[in-house]
Amino acid sequence: MFTTRPTLQGTFGMASSTHWLASAAAMAVLEDDGNAFDAAVAAAFTLHVVEPHLNGPAGEVPVIIAPAGSAPRVLCGQGPAPAGATIAHYTSLGLDLVPGTGPLAAAVPGAFDAWLLLLRDHGTKSLADVLKYAVGYAEHGHPAVERVGATVETVRELFETEWTTSAEVYLPGGRPPAPGALLRNPALAATWRRLLAEARATIAPGTVGTERRDAEIEAARRIWREGFIAEELAAFAARPVLDTSGERHASTLTGDDLAAYSAHYEDPVTHDWNGWTVAKAGPWSQGPVLLQQLALLDDDFGTRDSGAEYGSTEYVHTLVEGTKLAMADREAWYGDAEGADVPLATLLSSGYNAARRKLVDPERAASDLRPGSPDGRTPRLPAAAAADAGTSIAVAPGAGEPTVARDGATRGDTCHLDIVDRWGNMVAATPSGGWLQSNPVVPALGFPLGTRLQMTWLEEGLPNSLTPGRRPRTTLTPSLALRDGVPVLAFGTPGGDQQDQWSLHFLLAVALRERFRGGYDLQGAIDAPNWHTESFPSSFHPRLTDPGSLVLESRFDDRTIAGLRRLGHRVTVSGPWSEGRLCAVARDPETGVLSAAANPRMMQGYAAGR
Repeated sequence: MFTTRPTLQGTFGMASSTHWLASAAAMAVLEDDGNAFDAAVAAAFTLHVVEPHLNGPAGEVPVIIAPAGSAPRVLCGQGPAPAGATIAHYTSLGLDLVPGTGPLAAAVPGAFDAWLLLLRDHGTKSLADVLKYAVGYAEHGHPAVERVGATVETVRELFETEWTTSAEVYLPGGRPPAPGALLRNPALAATWRRLLAEARATIAPGTVGTERRDAEIEAARRIWREGFIAEELAAFAARPVLDTSGERHASTLTGDDLAAYSAHYEDPVTHDWNGWTVAKAGPWSQGPVLLQQLALLDDDFGTRDSGAEYGSTEYVHTLVEGTKLAMADREAWYGDAEGADVPLATLLSSGYNAARRKLVDPERAASDLRPGSPDGRTPRLPAAAAADAGTSIAVAPGAGEPTVARDGATRGDTCHLDIVDRWGNMVAATPSGGWLQSNPVVPALGFPLGTRLQMTWLEEGLPNSLTPGRRPRTTLTPSLALRDGVPVLAFGTPGGDQQDQWSLHFLLAVALRERFRGGYDLQGAIDAPNWHTESFPSSFHPRLTDPGSLVLESRFDDRTIAGLRRLGHRVTVSGPWSEGRLCAVARDPETGVLSAAANPRMMQGYAAGR
């Protein structure tokens, strides 16, 4: 079949990310005898610079790693709510939702510490080795992609009148950066140079080799938590800033919150389907949604015998209806497992999903939110979500993670990266938050805080209620798949609530390759026409829903589109290349052949390798 690009193949190393400069940085590290984890950290810090509208150092990241010969692990870089972030505090300010922008929406930053923990435990390079690409692009400039300037334009007035520290970086000469114009961030470059210098200065004389490398990384982690970076973040967070509420609020984030945080490792949640084992982060993310979507499918789904052949009306209808059921369970049951009682084993069990599968009407699309009752428990939805049910809200087709600025129109998004090396190490990560339109730039540092607390509810007793010390339930959801217990595929996409919808469509295109005529390789699976529904509450301010909605790329067959409309889906046909931003890498454990592919949509994602 025709694809926009070839699937890259080789035996040395492969990198795929949402920006070609990050993929190139990752490959440069691999070429310098670094491993996949070194390369991932270099790519991540590069993404902070070249995709500042999509992520930043004070954002968050879940990472799934599969060291060669070892079981997959999840590295959690999602910070919790600060100690002062109580529901009572927010409601006392007259709020019924956490604002979508501004310091009040900031969780404890998690991304930086997660990347350094990954480098210390699984990498081989020094901190300077992996930071030099980001420092170079920040100091000397990088050609801005079109969407950086377009994003800045949507918040130009806000930057000029309120967030003036952001204007200093992102309105050079008083204008948003034009496509291809060099965009510099000297303050960020200076931050990393100072961090490296101070970290080196703490190392005892005579310390060499791995001991020196690890000591430098640990010193940098302390500086972030307790040194000049923490001081600047805490001081700036205390300043009242205009946010989506139309009022000025300060953050609850303090130096104590920063000092107490550390990224950590967890076991992944997994599900087996047709010989594949899919590994995801736990219910503090939306990762188990993909597993529930798979659990709702019959083993013969996607075949001619199933009556739902790949790409048909029946095929898409079944996936969309399953997505609605899984997302309803997300709303009722998912939250930080350390503080919420999440019945995850039951939600993924065969009996529970066999019963849920019967709720899918092959003749009619559902519009209501229908969470299940695992173990006989009564589901509880947020009052705002229940009130919104049945209310149709117009949402822009193909929208990613929205952070709404003062004019209600700004949308942000996320990044993704996947790396595999010649030794078989594999990593998938979805960095996000701390983007330029989320909060004002901290002038001494060159980057802003994030806004992940907007995903929590200001209502007591829910799995995802705003609670000090608990992680907000994030939409960020990288994926790793195994065959016969061996990691073979790392993949993921930006897109907020759409991430596991787009990832499901991609994974099935790969998994069913031998089961339908023609088949797809990685690039073909990424290129395939995609879809999403918003028939559940958005995870982002202002938490809207669009019951019964279905957005399809126009490249779907006309008969499929017409059939879905007949079944009652409220279909919006979007642009031909508007749904999904997937990246993927793979490794054949029998031959050692490596593969990679990247999303052609938005003309930004690229894979590299040899």
